[in-house]
Formats: sequence, structure tokens, C-alpha cells
Amino acid sequence: MNKRVKRLCMVLAVAALGTSFAACGSKNEGADGSDKISGDILAVGSTALQPLAEKTGKMFTEKYPDVTISVQGGGSGVGITQVSEGSVQIGNSDVEAKKKISDENVLKELVNNKVCAIGFALVVNKDVAVENLTTEQIQDIFTGKVTNWKEVGGSDLPINVVNRSKSSGTRATFKDTILKDKDEKEGLGLTQDSTSAAKKTVKDTSGAISYVALSNLRNDSEKEGLKLLKINGVDPTTENISSNKYPFWAYEYMITKGEPKGAVKAYIDYITSDETKDTIIKEGYIPMSEFK
Repeated sequence: MNKRVKRLCMVLAVAALGTSFAACGSKNEGADGSDKISGDILAVGSTALQPLAEKTGKMFTEKYPDVTISVQGGGSGVGITQVSEGSVQIGNSDVEAKKKISDENVLKELVNNKVCAIGFALVVNKDVAVENLTTEQIQDIFTGKVTNWKEVGGSDLPINVVNRSKSSGTRATFKDTILKDKDEKEGLGLTQDSTSAAKKTVKDTSGAISYVALSNLRNDSEKEGLKLLKINGVDPTTENISSNKYPFWAYEYMITKGEPKGAVKAYIDYITSDETKDTIIKEGYIPMSEFK
């Protein structure tokens, strides 16, 4: 990892969430109005946004060596809670703050800074003999109504559901875009706290199904042992998302307490600039320019 993105103090103790750091706040640009930017930024939350935050954090600190950026996972809910408490500068999230916080007094202090979009895919163990599921079939699987792949056109194989934790923004997006008014069956299958853990469980478990950010499925190596399913006959691609043909996607947010300032503002502006557009695409995300 870039030497400017360094460990300061441990906040989370779960290795699967990625590297964990702490920081001491952010500083403003030089008083003379120059582009001298310095400060420490801690961004915590979405494991779906984490790879892009780490990549652009490294790029930003190479450009502005007086800035350190530390990135952790933990889930969107964790990021939103910690930024609302003022313990981090950025809460990375797959959903707006109102999806995780109900207190209006807290919400009015938070700013949802939209930085990009991301698609998600239903993934199954490679041995599952199904290529496509309808929205209704997905709902039936995650509510426990359908328990065997033969019920949706596959072979006689039990379905093993791998869900995400309730703090997960990916789970919230799955609920909003796919399950809608249906509720997952409590206690059904396994629950994982991160994208990487969900992927590994599906890869290692016969008949397993889960949902994963496309930023974690960019190449054959990242897809090893997995199969990506179509939803309603539509492939999970950037083109299908930006044309609104594919339903399972979300905007990604870097949530701040108050309007971003200083190094935090410079970093968020950098991510949404043309300078990082190619990086966003390469990392498996969708630039905001695709939605204009």
C-alpha cells in the first residue's frame, strides 16, 4: 500500500474488512489560496466502495503528499454511524444516510456526496445449473419459499443462501431493488459481513447463492468458482445499468458531517473529476458522467 496511506490506530478488528486505520481530522488548503493541501482522512464503511476508495486514495496522496488517507470496511451502516458521531471524516455507503439513520436531528447534519455508481450481480456456485432468475424467483429463494434449484429450472440440489449483515449497504440495495416489499426469512442460510467473505462462501459451498458488487468481479480470477446470473434475462453490465435495463445497482456515497472542507473536499472533488474517470471504469464502477 502507498506509504502515505498508513496505519494510525486500530478501529475495527475484523481482518476480512480490509486494512484498518484511524486519522485525526482534515486541514484546510493553504491560507494564501494555493493548492497546498494537507491533513489526515479516515474513510470507513461500504466494502463495495472500499476498493475504489483505496485506489483513488493512493492516487490522491501521490499527488498531495501532505495528505494521508486511511480506508476501512465494516459496512455502510458502520460508516454512516461513525461519520455521524464525528469519529471519521467520511462514511462510505451504498445508500443515503436516511436508509440507516432515522433521527432527523442527526440526518440534517449529514451530506450525501454522490461519487459514482456500482452494479451488483447475483452469484452462485459454479456447479449450479441455472443461468437466469426472474425477480419473483429471487424473492422466493431469499424468503425461503423455494429451497431447491430444481424448482427454478436447475438440477436437484439444495439452495444455500448467503446473505449480508443488516448493516450492509449492499443488502439494503438488494432489498430496495430486488426484494422490494418482501422480507428475507430470518435465520435462512448464512450471513457474511463483507463482499470477500460472501464470495468465498459461495465459491466453497455447493448450491450457494449470494450477491456481490461488480467491482469485485472484474476478471476471471475474481470470478473463479462462481457464476454470474442474469436477472429477468438481462446481464449485469455497465451498459445495461446506465440504460436502466438492469435493476440491481446503486449510487455510491461518501457521506460527511456537514459540507466537506479542506482535504476531504479536495479528495471527493478529485474522485468525481475527469482525472479519475478511467480509474473508476477500470475498477468496475460507473462514473457519474454516464448518468448525465
